[in-house]
This record gives sequence, structure tokens and C-alpha cells, in this order.
Amino acid sequence: MSEVELYPGRVSPLGLGTVPHDDIQKYTGLELLQRLAAGAYPAPPISHQLGFILTEVSEGRAVFRGMPSERYLNPLGTVHGGWAATLLDSALGCAVHTLLEKGEAYTTAEFKVNLTRPIMPRTGEVICEGKVIHKGRTLAVSEATLKDGNGKLLAFGTETCSIFPVGNLAAR
Repeated sequence: MSEVELYPGRVSPLGLGTVPHDDIQKYTGLELLQRLAAGAYPAPPISHQLGFILTEVSEGRAVFRGMPSERYLNPLGTVHGGWAATLLDSALGCAVHTLLEKGEAYTTAEFKVNLTRPIMPRTGEVICEGKVIHKGRTLAVSEATLKDGNGKLLAFGTETCSIFPVGNLAAR
């Protein structure tokens, strides 16, 4: 594994990859994401493809930072809404992930995004903060905001996640 630049100023020292499934049995969701944010695991491949990274986690909260660029432009010359939606989905889901017990996994069941301002490559680094607003045994709901460096709201969203045993991720 070799160092990979995710976007200018943000590097993954261990390259790209995923969390070993065995570690999901050893660590809580919060512990796993703390290890990911600290660089103990490689960055997920999507971080490299879309220029964003998990930077902070705490119980019920996840913060990502990202850099819009020309690579994500739609035909009209603004950053495609799918880029913002993916960043929001990541923060929304990882906020839920912080509340998982050892051996639990999650997946997005539903999410909604509102885009409030156009995002341009010149927008600069953006901050996306997700927070859990409810967690039950099998479902959790979170909300997130995406803001520019001056704190202007670019987008916000909500998400429902299904929670299940990690064994359900195994190939059938």
C-alpha cells in the first residue's frame, strides 16, 4: 500500500481499501471510524474518486471534508448534485455507524437531499456534518449539512439506515 492524494492537502498514507470484516467483530462502529479517521486503515476508494475524506467522528456525529473540482462538472458547468448527495450520504451513514455495536453493520434505506446553492470548483473545501437524530434496534435516522468554508449552506439532507448483523454482508 502506498500513499495516495485524495485531493490537495489530504493524503491517505495507507492508500485505498476497505476495513477488514474481522475488525467489525472486534470494534464498535465509533472505534472503527476513529481508526479510519486516524489513518489506521486505507481510505475507501470512493474518497479518491470523489475527493472527500472522513476527518472527525464522535458518538452520533461524523464530519467529512471535500474538494469540488472540474472532474465533477455537469453540462452547465456546476458541480453535479450527485457529488453533494454522495458526500451527504457518507456523513449521514457514518454518523449512524458511530452508534453501532461490535458485529453490526448498516446500509442506507432512504435519503433525501436539498441543494440550496450551486457548488463550483472555486467554492473550495467544503464541510459536511452528519448527526443522528434517532436510533432504534433496526433503524436509525440522521441529518446533515454541507457548507462552504464561510459557513454558507450548500445542501442538507436526511437519511434512514437499516441496521443488521455484519454476517448479512457475506456473499451468498
